[in-house]
Parts: sequence; structure tokens; C-alpha cells
Amino acid sequence: QVQLVESGGGLVQAGGSLRLSCAASEHTFSSHSMGWFRRAPGKEREFVAAITWNDGRTYYGDSVKGRFTISRDNANSMAWLQMSGLKPEDTAVYYCAASPGRYRLADAGMYAYWGQGTQVTVSS
Repeated sequence: QVQLVESGGGLVQAGGSLRLSCAASEHTFSSHSMGWFRRAPGKEREFVAAITWNDGRTYYGDSVKGRFTISRDNANSMAWLQMSGLKPEDTAVYYCAASPGRYRLADAGMYAYWGQGTQVTVSS
């Protein structure tokens, strides 16, 4: 099965940048779409970004469009989330996830595997 481990979270000032990494096990990684979700204190889980396994098509949540970029490297079984122009409301635990499909990737229910999460805190 696919195992995911996130890293790169931390404390950053508003307007700053941060790059999150997701290391995946080699097993069937290239056949899984990758996604990032986040959960802020007292809020529901929110879709952040996704990239398909077959053609590398990307999708973003409305709140992060133009600021975040998702990418992947199948040869190294890695996915990244580059975050720029960070805002205090971006503060959350960020989760990497893998889906066996390439549709409805904004729906958390489409993902079969999840990492443990990494904390991102943006100060005012």
C-alpha cells in the first residue's frame, strides 16, 4: 500500500513562503493522483490542491489560487506544495493524500491514503 510522510511545516510571517514535501512509498505511486488538504482549528477539512497521476493536471481550492503550486516527481516518489503570500488564515495542519483515480479530487472521500499532517502557522 501507499505510505505518505509530510514535512516542511513551521512558523512563518504573513506574506512569507513555505514549501511542504510529501514522500510516498514506491509502490504504485505513479498510478495515484496526489492531493493536499488542510484543517484549521475549529474549521472543517478544506481542499487545497491536487495533481493527477496520468497527465499532471492541477487543481486548486479557491482560497489558494494564485498563491500555492502543487507539483510531483514520479521518479523520486515525491510531491510538493509551494506556498507563497501566506496569510494568517492559512494556519492549519496540512495533509498529503493519494487517490487511485483522477476525478472529483476536491472530495476527500476520493483519497485512499493519508499522511499524518504537518503544522503550518502564519503569524500576523
